[in-house]
Amino acid sequence: MEQFAREVMSGRKRGLAASLLRAGLWSAQWPYRVGVGCKNVAFDFRLREPFEVGVPVISVGNLTTGGTGKTPIVAFLANWFRDAGVQVGLLSRGYKSLDSLTNDEKLVLDQLCPGVPQWLDPDRVLSAKRAVVAGCNLLILDDAFQHRRVHRDLDIVLLDATNPWGYGHCLPRGLLREPIANIERADLVVVTRSDQVSAEELTAIRTDLVRHNQVGSVIEVSFRPSELLNSAGQTRPFAEVAGQRVFGFCGIGNPDSFEQTLRQLGSEVVGFESFPDHHHFTSDDLARLGEQAQSSNAELLLTTHKDLVKIPDTQLRGCPLWAVQIGTEIVRGAPMLEARLWSILERVPKT
Repeated sequence: MEQFAREVMSGRKRGLAASLLRAGLWSAQWPYRVGVGCKNVAFDFRLREPFEVGVPVISVGNLTTGGTGKTPIVAFLANWFRDAGVQVGLLSRGYKSLDSLTNDEKLVLDQLCPGVPQWLDPDRVLSAKRAVVAGCNLLILDDAFQHRRVHRDLDIVLLDATNPWGYGHCLPRGLLREPIANIERADLVVVTRSDQVSAEELTAIRTDLVRHNQVGSVIEVSFRPSELLNSAGQTRPFAEVAGQRVFGFCGIGNPDSFEQTLRQLGSEVVGFESFPDHHHFTSDDLARLGEQAQSSNAELLLTTHKDLVKIPDTQLRGCPLWAVQIGTEIVRGAPMLEARLWSILERVPKT
């Protein structure tokens, strides 16, 4: 269903039915835009005041729906401040959690930044208060660009270089959560997956950002594969998959980027299946994936870390299952990012 929606939004789906559907979605975006606009006006003109937590707050968010790579960026920031001696707390709404206590992103962050506490609650004012009472002296809000109830000292917005503007329309016609012009609120813009587009495409993104008053505040990062990981906690070099026949699958916001990553590993992708973002895999799902890998004569099943944390198996129908671990590499703008983080560090209350 998600793939079909993207085909319609992007215009790749042709025909009368698709055109009529796009027309209907175009009309439907306007009530959404009005609602978003009214909320932003209330905060912009101080009709509503954001809650002051009392400790520095960093927001990491998106302009669009779907995966832009927030989790590795949040982990990078949490580890940077933790290593500097800060008591960091991570706050998220807990999207698609099974028990309101955990979800796939929390499980991944538990592994990527061990020892950093997390609070999952749609009411991030309440969770911010709890985190401060628990001793945290810096908070990171995950997926919070549109969540303006909490005051933030640094507003970071991520753009996926492979689809930065969400097909140019707000939901449901496109993937934008709010109009492109609102990116002017951001203190820093991080363009992710910069290695998966051409130099010309990156230049076009920079030009668009300059048009929206983002001059000298753009950082570019790529997510490089670092190793393979399985559910037993074993690791192996990702270079070992070069030349091997692999079947890939994932349930993330941008499945095309993961498929491209598999091809960049030098493996032969003999099959690939995408699921909705945050998909909870059933036993039938896993059995079918194992059968597909067998029928494709795949030597490995590869998925993302975010998906692996929901799958306890190390094999599916005899085919080894591994996740591709990625690391965050700052391609452009590292000194500017360091300077911003140090300025936040200086504001952290001493304990």
